[in-house]
Amino acid sequence: MKITVKHQLLVDALHLLHDHNERIARSRIDHDPADPRALLRAVLEEFLPVDAQRATALRVFAAYYARSLTDPALAAVFLAAEQPLERLVADLIEAAQAAGHTAPGLDAWREADLLVSGAVGLGGDVLHGRRTLADVRRTLDYHLDKIFAGTRHARRGPPANGQAGAVSGWRAPENTRALPPGKHRGIGYTQ
Repeated sequence: MKITVKHQLLVDALHLLHDHNERIARSRIDHDPADPRALLRAVLEEFLPVDAQRATALRVFAAYYARSLTDPALAAVFLAAEQPLERLVADLIEAAQAAGHTAPGLDAWREADLLVSGAVGLGGDVLHGRRTLADVRRTLDYHLDKIFAGTRHARRGPPANGQAGAVSGWRAPENTRALPPGKHRGIGYTQ
């Protein structure tokens, strides 16, 4: 496929849109760094149309994604080999596992794959009116409850000790504490 100036502008615009959405997402993710479940929930929430900006971003990325199915240059933006968003989610699950705060026997990478693809797909269902945002949140919470089964994070109420979400002994991985720009790309919907 010959890359025209117009086509290159489309590819460049997709990269810029991704970078812009990633910056916005990072600024919105407000969580207790000692609460792995809340951090995962906040990351996944970025793929739901909870406000006008995210709904618009999801629609634009859906249009780009549809075109990428027949356009290799656009597909390359979506199909980066390193899968940074899945890696971020897997790192968070692995850190919680190491601290003993997840259900036993989880495969962090498979869980990350399900969570990311599930959140993206369910977000699209909300845009179509097939599901409500409340229903999608319950579905994500259901899966997060399974991951954190056996810990106080499986309950969405306040922990018994009164600390808002703190998990004794758990710390977010160093490379995800403040979700620095560029470390775990992907929150902006593309690679």
